[in-house]
Formats: sequence, C-alpha cells, structure tokens
Amino acid sequence: MSDLLAAALAHAARGWHVFPLRPDDKRPAFPDHTADDCAGRDPRCRAGHVGWEQRATTDSDRIRRAWSTRPYGVGIACGPSGLVVVDLDVPKHPDDSPPAQWAGACDGWDVFATLAARHGTPIDSFDGFGPDAGPRTGIDATYTVGTGSGGTHLYYHHPTTGPALRNTTGDRGGLGWKVDTRAHGGYVVAAGSTVAGRPYAVSLDVDPAPLPAWLAGLLAPAARPARRAAAVSLLADRHGRYVAVAIRRQVAHLAAAPDGQRNHALFTSAVALGQLAAGGALTDDAVTAVLEPVALSIGLRPGEVARTIASGLRVGARQPRYLTGVGRVA
Repeated sequence: MSDLLAAALAHAARGWHVFPLRPDDKRPAFPDHTADDCAGRDPRCRAGHVGWEQRATTDSDRIRRAWSTRPYGVGIACGPSGLVVVDLDVPKHPDDSPPAQWAGACDGWDVFATLAARHGTPIDSFDGFGPDAGPRTGIDATYTVGTGSGGTHLYYHHPTTGPALRNTTGDRGGLGWKVDTRAHGGYVVAAGSTVAGRPYAVSLDVDPAPLPAWLAGLLAPAARPARRAAAVSLLADRHGRYVAVAIRRQVAHLAAAPDGQRNHALFTSAVALGQLAAGGALTDDAVTAVLEPVALSIGLRPGEVARTIASGLRVGARQPRYLTGVGRVA
C-alpha cells in the first residue's frame, strides 16, 4: 500500500471526506472542468455539474480504486467532514509585511494569538507542535498540521448549531493578516501529501477540538433579511399551470438542499428551468428572479449565485423543452 493511499484511508477513518489532488499539487484532480464549462460529458455530471466537494468520500473501496492508479495528493473537503480549518500562513517574501493594524506580527500565528487574547483566551506560551512541544494555555489543543510552506493548519469541529460557516481570506473580510479559514465550500491539503516537493505533516495528533465560541462568532456570516421568491407572470392555461408546478418543484428542491450540496442544487434547478426558458415558456430573467432569493436565503453568496444560475441556464439552453401538449413537454 502506498503512503498516500494509507494517508487517504486514515483520514477517511476519522470521518473526513477525501478526494484526489493532482500529484504534488494543491489543485483537485477531478473534475477537470468548472461548473461554467460543464458540458455533461463527465459521467457524474450528466444530471448537473458535480464538483470536488460532492465527490469527496469516506468509502474505502472508492479510495482504494482512486489512489491505486496514480500518486494523488489527498484533499479534505471541510464542509462534508464537519471541519473548520484555520490556516496560519507565513510571509512569502521580504516585502510581505503586515498592514498597520497588525504591526509587529511576524506571521499568521501572531495574528491568531492576538485575536485569542482580545477575546479572553490568551495563548500564554507556544513552543511549536509535536511530542516535545511546549505547553499552550488559554486555547484547547487540537489536531494540527504543518504545511509545506511553513505555516500551520488548526483543525476544529464545525459547530453543530448556528449558521454554516464558509471560507474567509486574510484581511479581505477574514480574521486578519495571514489567517485564512476553510469550512463549507473549502478544502485543505491533508497530512501525508506534498506540494512542490514539500510535505504536509501532522504536528499534533489529537482529535479536533470544538471551534472556540469567540472564533465561531467572528466567522458567522452576517444575517440577511428574508427575501421572497419573485412572482412570475404565467398564462392562465394548462401550459402556464405546468410551468408554475415546475417552478414550485425547483424552489422546494433548492430550499431543502443540505449543507455542502446547495450550490449543486441551485445548478440543477437552473438547468431544469433553463430548459423551459430555452423552449420559450419562461425567460432567463424570470428564472433568475425565482431562484436567486431562495439561494441567498439558504446561505449562498451573491457572486456564487449569479455564476451558478448563469451556468445552469447555459447548460439548460442546450436541451430546450417545448410545451407541445396538455400537461406534457417535448
């Protein structure tokens, strides 16, 4: 058994959903296309685009088949795995210095320690990770990985209550300089993998700790006002009633989508209604007006929603559905 296969199986045994990365690379090996470029030729995409997050698995048979073909790296899909990973990075070049807000910080760890202290959980000492590491107080020890670039990944359990947490990036709406997070919609390179020849290795092998409450509060998405799906004018005939039923079905499908599958549900609903739009029963604008408020209400982000609906409409337009008879479509 290869070391990479053993690593993938070990991570899956913890309940973490894994998927192949390109050998010695951070990028997913599959699929080889984005949702915008999905033509349905990939067998898994015949009913709509299926990305790396939906393909991630804990199934040992699937893992053995995949990692027996090539030396794939191991990615962990954070959302399906119930993880929030805090990525503490280091400067990449001499000019990579902190902004004034974080003056004096040397790396992401310093920023994270400052945040912890501000929220009443100071980290009194830190002498590294591993069996000979010094003590850390004020924050629970958690599963920790040293990254290939010299940074640190801290793994935490995603809260079981409250909103689904998503990815954040540094100072751009995130926690601060050199501190990223990965949760729903994100993944990390797993221990046992390499990127550009540099290994990712376990530094502290314990179970992930619960995400600290102060950290969950900082990462919680801003509440959005409730929005209702827009009304779409339809002819008061049997064709109009058929389209109304199709709209209600797709809205219900999207509203009921579980965490980790919501973007895919939006795509498939946009494809289904896009087929009717291509057949002349709706307009593209009407499809957007119906799906967008529902997608935002379940936590998808505006840019993500716009891209996914546009992609679904393009795919649906390739197979128009024309209303030809009473209560049925061609």
